[in-house]
Amino acid sequence: MTGMKATGQKQLMLFSGRTHPALAEEVAKELGIEVCPTRFDTFANGEIFMRYLESVRGSDAFVIQSHADPVNESIMEQLIMVDALKRASAKRITVVTPILGYARQDKKHRGREPISSRLVTDLFRTAGADRMMAVDLHTDQIQGFFDGPVDHLFALPILADHVASQVDHSEITVVSPDAGRVRTADRWADRLGAPLAIIHKRRDPDVANQVKVHEVVGEVKGRVCVLVDDMIDTGGTIVKASEALFEQGAKKVIVAATHGVLSGPAAERLQNSRISEVVITNTLPVPEERSFEKLTQLSIAPLVARAINEVFTDGSVTSLFD
Repeated sequence: MTGMKATGQKQLMLFSGRTHPALAEEVAKELGIEVCPTRFDTFANGEIFMRYLESVRGSDAFVIQSHADPVNESIMEQLIMVDALKRASAKRITVVTPILGYARQDKKHRGREPISSRLVTDLFRTAGADRMMAVDLHTDQIQGFFDGPVDHLFALPILADHVASQVDHSEITVVSPDAGRVRTADRWADRLGAPLAIIHKRRDPDVANQVKVHEVVGEVKGRVCVLVDDMIDTGGTIVKASEALFEQGAKKVIVAATHGVLSGPAAERLQNSRISEVVITNTLPVPEERSFEKLTQLSIAPLVARAINEVFTDGSVTSLFD
């Protein structure tokens, strides 16, 4: 007999960056473990240093980091964490990105432009990641950018169940704010058993660089309209879309999105709009200055924890959504 057989069990270890430690703690609690203690320092010139305070040799390592503001720093910190795990002999490294930075730059619209989301996934592979896990990627094609297994998680069940608990199903119409979100809206419509409407937009020929909503395709008069999107950034598109729905006779508008980026004037815009409720998940931290009365934030931690457990036990992540 050649070689040697080791006796022992697999070890799951969870690691967190500094952008959203509260989410990592929630995920750890769901898994019944603790986040691995890690030391972080930022040098005077902005360089990041970190060191794990426990042995990670042979572990099944999951590195969770939301690519929150500042996005570039968040990505770099996670890359460094992956590199440290590789050099410390972790057996398998899974990058968990509740929101993936640069996901909106998934294709070239014109010549001489980058495909930045491909670059980000390549960086993680080069750093030593074996697997990637993300929640509601901006487009499904990003799964093919990473050269390895990708677990694409959907927040739809969490968001849709909340909306369904607030509104009578028979009154709901699911609305896509533009043509790019039709597939997402279609999934919502199937889940809620509701009709689908689409907001059709064209540029206003009389005003430069101004998008004007021309028509709503679908029946929204007297209906509770659920506007669905993957993220809310400045809130401009969503607020304009809601105004178009009210012009067409919508009774009520609820907005549901996975990622609450809420940049700049978003909180003020949404709070001052006629939108009844804005429902998001906690893939990103929402600081107090970006919070507002109409905002409802749901936890994605149970879903992420279940997915991590399925990967660790060689189960089926797909089964979570069947």
